[in-house]
Amino acid sequence: MSKASKIEVPQHIAIVMDGNGRWAKERGLARTAGHEAGEKVLFDLVEAAIGFGVKELSAYAFSTENWKRTPEEVKFLMGYSRDVLRNRRDRLNEMGVKVQWIGRPQRLWKSVIEELEEAEKLTKKNKVLTLNMCVNYGGRAELVDAATALARDVKRGKVKPDSITEKTIEKYLYAPKMRDVDMFLRSSGEQRTSNFLPWQSTYAEFVFMDVLWPDMTPALLWKAIEEYSCRDRRFGKA
Repeated sequence: MSKASKIEVPQHIAIVMDGNGRWAKERGLARTAGHEAGEKVLFDLVEAAIGFGVKELSAYAFSTENWKRTPEEVKFLMGYSRDVLRNRRDRLNEMGVKVQWIGRPQRLWKSVIEELEEAEKLTKKNKVLTLNMCVNYGGRAELVDAATALARDVKRGKVKPDSITEKTIEKYLYAPKMRDVDMFLRSSGEQRTSNFLPWQSTYAEFVFMDVLWPDMTPALLWKAIEEYSCRDRRFGKA
């Protein structure tokens, strides 16, 4: 599917990949089977996004709140994230995808961090599309970490309190060069942001699809983009 000339394609899409567990339950499978099915969908949509002309994709892979899940599921997700990165990074590199890890290192398995950093290192010069893998990410945690780092620099005299602007704060976010989110997409029919990229999504257009994540397809992603393109984005103007 190619990018249509009359459709305004969002440059940055943030995705909450919701519904893996429900998809598995409907089929009498373990929740982990839903995560396995959802992983393939993400990389199919990365390839589709490139074809559509999207330049940045942020995937909510593991939130700071996901630690509340059962120890068995957390263990699976950690090991699975590590193995997926190892198995997919070469293909992503061939596609010209730059992988960028967004999130906190605290509590993450060392082996997961190593795979994230290796993927970043391998793909750092790529420019076709940036894939932000948001692993152990929380929007409030990001703002707390940014405020803490900024406060330290104020205390050291590196930043004057009265000179702080939005641009100043952006420099302390996990990915200072991240584009603002144009389209915020959530699968499964739920209509909430779940603490994902609150600063970057201030003027995002929200598209909620009543489709469980493992059932998402490139055609459905394009349908979401078409809906986005119909929105009147005024950014506060009349």
